[in-house]
Amino acid sequence: MNTGSNEPGVAETITGTKDEQPLGSRAPEFIQARKALHLSWQVGVFIVGLAVVVAGIIMLPLPGPGWLVIFGGMAIWATEFVWAQLVLRWTKRKVTEAAQRALDPKVRRRNIILTTVGLVIVAVLVGIYVWKFGLEMPWKIKE
Repeated sequence: MNTGSNEPGVAETITGTKDEQPLGSRAPEFIQARKALHLSWQVGVFIVGLAVVVAGIIMLPLPGPGWLVIFGGMAIWATEFVWAQLVLRWTKRKVTEAAQRALDPKVRRRNIILTTVGLVIVAVLVGIYVWKFGLEMPWKIKE
């Protein structure tokens, strides 16, 4: 049941939550009406999305927002390909679930405790190293 959403392709249910957009091509109508033009449109979208995804993959080990760029490329693909739309829906669902779990007070408390314990262990190990070897770098130790 549509309750008056101003966004095209998004229907609201009786509970007020928005359904996801329907799957399929979001190319303009005049492009979808011509098979050859639509195919070339899809090839262009695929190439642009591929370039963005490859740039994101290159950024993973280098400085830069690698994952953000990869998801941007997936979003470009999702304007035309159903498989990319499904992948993005799955990813959004998993990120939302992870965010909800992270906001749970018990999980936050556990994460804070684990982080504190980890930092204490690292501080003790660094302290032992400095006590035994001083401020000498590990590759310069002659023992």
